[in-house]
Amino acid sequence: MLKKTAANTALLLSLIVALSACGSSTSGNKTEPSKEQPKASTKAAESSSPTNEKVKIVFSQGADQTEGTKKLIAAFQAKHPNIEVEVREFPNDSSQMHDQLVTILGGKSAEVDVVNLDVVWPAEFAQAGFLLPLDRFIQEDKVETSQYLKGGIDAGYFNGQQWALPRYNNAGLLYYRKDLVKEVPKTWDDLLKQAEQLKGQGGTKYGFVTQAKQYEGLAVSFTELVAAYGGSIIDGKGNVVVNSPEALKGLKKLVQISKSSAVPSNLNTFTEKETLNAFIEGSAVFARHWPALYAQANDPKVSKVVGNVGIAPLPAGDARSAAALGGWLAAINKYSKHPKEAWEFLKFAVSAEGEKIIAVNSTQTPTYLPLFDDADVQKASPLFASRDFVNSLGSAIPRTITPQYAKISSVIQVEVSKAIAGEQTPEQTLSNLESQIKQAVSK
Repeated sequence: MLKKTAANTALLLSLIVALSACGSSTSGNKTEPSKEQPKASTKAAESSSPTNEKVKIVFSQGADQTEGTKKLIAAFQAKHPNIEVEVREFPNDSSQMHDQLVTILGGKSAEVDVVNLDVVWPAEFAQAGFLLPLDRFIQEDKVETSQYLKGGIDAGYFNGQQWALPRYNNAGLLYYRKDLVKEVPKTWDDLLKQAEQLKGQGGTKYGFVTQAKQYEGLAVSFTELVAAYGGSIIDGKGNVVVNSPEALKGLKKLVQISKSSAVPSNLNTFTEKETLNAFIEGSAVFARHWPALYAQANDPKVSKVVGNVGIAPLPAGDARSAAALGGWLAAINKYSKHPKEAWEFLKFAVSAEGEKIIAVNSTQTPTYLPLFDDADVQKASPLFASRDFVNSLGSAIPRTITPQYAKISSVIQVEVSKAIAGEQTPEQTLSNLESQIKQAVSK
């Protein structure tokens, strides 16, 4: 455990600048946040006022297998006994969750009040008219957005307004068995070589596991490898540049990984869940996953690899090590019948107290910067005091902030799946992506 110092915060502040630069280079139509937030005026907000009557609001998110959400709600209700919070859990498959939320919010339903959104959804949901602007609430309650990871704040900002606030952000990591791996691989070529050599040792079945099912996780894997080899999907001017020699190298590496003897034969069915299970069961030497895996991998109740879990930044390609920026933000349903109460819960969830509860009990990476110097947070997970983890945040690449992201991701999932299955060449895949993404962003 590293000692608690202000150095972590200073380092994180420098990384925020780096993440901001990455964001501006990958998003062609992003508006920079203004210093003076515009006033949010909506009928729902104007007609709502706090009362002493018992009010129930519904908070929707993916399934939480930890005690974090329960403790968060208990702490909130202790401070707000007149507000009951009911949790509605959605599938942890982000694509399924996205589609279910679109159905609910698109139908102008008030059945959910506060919604957890993937970092790539706020712009789409805001443009569709699903969300309540938060600017007025932020101004009135003097929420200091400058105290949060800038990448998370930017992800919730679109078209001149703040639509969501970050609950936790993260970046992809390389997990490995410390009892088997003597030297952490620095490149993807090194990783494949070691994975093939170490497969079968220490009771393992696989050398490497990652997310390759046709869903958002595959789009993330593609984005990371393309960036690692110097490519991108959309450049800083909004041009579609996916059909490049650099992107081709990244895609070919992804196809090579999927066909390697080091990975499961059914890798194209692996999501985060299958990846996690393979690693904590002791079946894999290496795994690409998010920070949330760390706590479960070190929990003796569920893991067979406790004490042998190592972490490192994702391997590099020709250009760099690149990990996709992930995480979740909280927003308010525009059609909520209790927007004021919904805001009170959202505000608490993203506060220092709320994020600390989640960090300590769910080991989700906080976005409120001072928490990285909090002794309890650092004690909860060595990740939060780890230089390797901080470095992974520094190499994180934001996904394009655009209302068309869901369409772009869907196209990537379909076309890259075909390449992995051998149904088309990597060259044809990139040609198809170029034409289809251009069509998506032109609408």
